[in-house]
Amino acid sequence: MPQGITLLDTETEKPDAPKKKSVLSMFGRPEMSESEALYQRGITTIRDFIAPPAIKLSPNTMQIGGVLSRTYFTVAYPRFLSTNWFSPIINIDFAMDTALFIHPIDTAEILKNLRKSSTQVQSQMHIESDGGKISDPVLETALQDIESLRTNLQQGTEKFFRFGLYMTVYGNDEKDLSDKCQLIEAILEAQLVYAKPAVMRMDQGFAATRPLATDTLDVANNLNTEPLSTTFPFVSSDLSSNEGILYGINRHNNSLILFDRFKMENANMVVFAKSGAGKSYTVKLEVLRSMMFGASVIIIDPENEYKHLCDAVGGTFLKISLSSEVHLNPFDLPTKIGEQEGADIFRNTVANLIGLLHLMLGSITPEEDSIIDRAIRETYAIRDITESSDFTVLTASSFPTMSDLYAVLENMEGAESLASRLERYTEGIFGGFLNKQTNIEVDNQLVVFNIRDLEDELRPIAMYIILQFIWNEIRTHMKKRVIVVDEAWVMMQHEEAATFLFGIAKRCRKYYTGLTTITQDIGDFASSRHGKPIITNSSMQLLLRQSPSSIDLVAETFYLTDHEKFLLLESNVGEGIFFAGSKHAAIKVVASYSEDQIITSDPRQLLEIEQAKADFDAGK
Repeated sequence: MPQGITLLDTETEKPDAPKKKSVLSMFGRPEMSESEALYQRGITTIRDFIAPPAIKLSPNTMQIGGVLSRTYFTVAYPRFLSTNWFSPIINIDFAMDTALFIHPIDTAEILKNLRKSSTQVQSQMHIESDGGKISDPVLETALQDIESLRTNLQQGTEKFFRFGLYMTVYGNDEKDLSDKCQLIEAILEAQLVYAKPAVMRMDQGFAATRPLATDTLDVANNLNTEPLSTTFPFVSSDLSSNEGILYGINRHNNSLILFDRFKMENANMVVFAKSGAGKSYTVKLEVLRSMMFGASVIIIDPENEYKHLCDAVGGTFLKISLSSEVHLNPFDLPTKIGEQEGADIFRNTVANLIGLLHLMLGSITPEEDSIIDRAIRETYAIRDITESSDFTVLTASSFPTMSDLYAVLENMEGAESLASRLERYTEGIFGGFLNKQTNIEVDNQLVVFNIRDLEDELRPIAMYIILQFIWNEIRTHMKKRVIVVDEAWVMMQHEEAATFLFGIAKRCRKYYTGLTTITQDIGDFASSRHGKPIITNSSMQLLLRQSPSSIDLVAETFYLTDHEKFLLLESNVGEGIFFAGSKHAAIKVVASYSEDQIITSDPRQLLEIEQAKADFDAGK
């Protein structure tokens, strides 16, 4: 790089000679400025690296390199400001810079000015009253506001500030910038807040929105503490714990919604949506991603929607039907338990069996309830199982079956009606469904119980028995686990089944387990006395698209605003509102291509996958 030329004395300088001034300085001309000296020396500074190649100023815009900008400042606010009125600007989905300058004002000075203003307003009101005019509501409102503010300032509950709010919007070209600016103006005007561009002061506006804490624009409004607090900017609908699995994209600001359900107060989740809104798709996506983090998953599948996922990940698919070879014995007890737990577990199992028999036999009188209790205990006693037995030595073949209970009831006085009603589950049309010993293991990471081929009458019974089996498995082998109950409204229609499901939702946290309940009929779910408690005992809730007939009940249950109700009615597939604790945000569920191929429920897409698989096998 060529160096700059400096005019020196024509006499050659000697090494030991004192330095001499430049000729320019000797003739009385000013010495070079710092920037000129740097230019002469040819040194590049950090400022040179970060500075744009050029800046072009016009009355209404400022061009920085290839980007156009326009700065706005607020000039007027309404009499009342609602909380979070500024959040639509904070959450807007394009780049912009916002600066808030808050300048405290001495309270004594403000009180003096307010007293003067109050005197002027009252004087004007007296003049108009003496002139025979009716009272002016504008003056009355102004006086009321002044006196209220004076009282609050004197009591110290309010402070006074000069507040400047500036926004710099960026665009690629004039049209892009104008469209964005019009949107900003429309959002603010909808809140009765008015902003103007910093005409002829764009450079000062741009500097004011840099992170330098320099109010170069200096255009402010007077606000006291209460309205000023509504402009608090950190109200962006961020909903993420920065760990766990990806549930979807935050539709407010395109951020990620990440959560580890096992690190919340409980790991339960409820999903509500109309048919075809993507609830099973969403849950399957969560299941797939949870398995990647080491969680085991057990699913109750009423409609054969999880078979493709199960086959893809090498899970265990268990088909429950009248002719199935898969059997679950409701008399099973957990075998690996801690000390002093045997008696409690035995009693809980007896209580669960009584609930199951209520579901199977229909209406039962209190006398019959006592008979059933005694009969169940005698049935266990036939196999030498009591409250004090050592459960750890028992195997699947050690437990009695429903046929044993039927035999006990047949020989008990007053149990004739119960025995005759139970007969169809042992000897009759439903024989073989639940009167055999358990013959399955659930040591796979994913286990799916399919009940599609069961009659509607047997579905709630099957779901109850499966959940009881899962509950025993949870207490026997504690590990990170997710239980998914699809179409949970089937169980909520029956008091005993709903009670059992609620019991699991309440207690599964102690066993490192999370319960996911899915339903499309929130009416049946909420009508049960256990429906609302299950919802409130779930740290995570997901609402996808709802039908107009149920939206009012959904809004009442989840305390939704009118805007959120409209959002749920107009959402596309896989879109809705995600609740995590006390926070919630609009969500869009997204899956990669590979995940979509595994979890899809679209029949057309499934046929294409099967055809591609057949063609591949044929090519081999």
